[in-house]
Amino acid sequence: MLGSLESARIFDLEQLRYQGAPSHPAHAPGFNYFLHRHHARGAPEARTGASGIVVMPEHSGTHIDALAHQAENLTLHGGVHVDEGVQTSVGFRQLGVETMAPLVGRGVLLDVAGERRLDPEYAITPADLEGAAKHAQVEVRQDDVVLVRTGYGSLWSKPDEYLRAAGISAAGSRWLVERKVRAAGADNMAFDVMGPADPELKVTLPGHILLLVRAGIPIIENLNLEELAAARVYEFVFVCLPLKMRGATGSPVRPIAIA
Repeated sequence: MLGSLESARIFDLEQLRYQGAPSHPAHAPGFNYFLHRHHARGAPEARTGASGIVVMPEHSGTHIDALAHQAENLTLHGGVHVDEGVQTSVGFRQLGVETMAPLVGRGVLLDVAGERRLDPEYAITPADLEGAAKHAQVEVRQDDVVLVRTGYGSLWSKPDEYLRAAGISAAGSRWLVERKVRAAGADNMAFDVMGPADPELKVTLPGHILLLVRAGIPIIENLNLEELAAARVYEFVFVCLPLKMRGATGSPVRPIAIA
């Protein structure tokens, strides 16, 4: 097993974190790092130390949504009603990110963008997902982690353009639910299109209702899928480890693909 790992290629799927990186308006101010202790002359010994403070929302940079993140009519996944016994000032007593097991399993890349980035705010359809799977000659199976490429991961350094990314339509999210995937992710800010309300569900970000609330399927956002797509790796071992932050509604992650 160790021999096969040594010969495998590791793809880092996390975007760089820094002040000024793209951030959803609901999760301002995004990532911030402050150097708190400094290396300096005049220390009582040869050894000096430096350390900093990180201030950021759970939902900044590459991150995973816990099931506590979204509710429909004040009800979380599994019929958990949002009340003061569940939602507290220090986090959730049910469905927080610390209850999420490590994600280790078969990953599938559906490169919908292909050779050209999708149009801004384009809503990816089931036909698009099926077409990407057919092109890659992969089958989406139960318990897969499905990563959808829009091409906007290459615009991480251009927040205004990145925030207008294509996303998965409500029908596309239903397609993933029907296949009983274990988790789903994309190289955009919100997985869904950040736009008007879905005409049927009457909510914005309908995939968050369909996946998180109704199906209990976590969502991974702000992935970097460029290197994976360039290598034409469509099937791989996917590893993603949420931090055990009690009661949190999400966690920063550094996912990897092993092929």
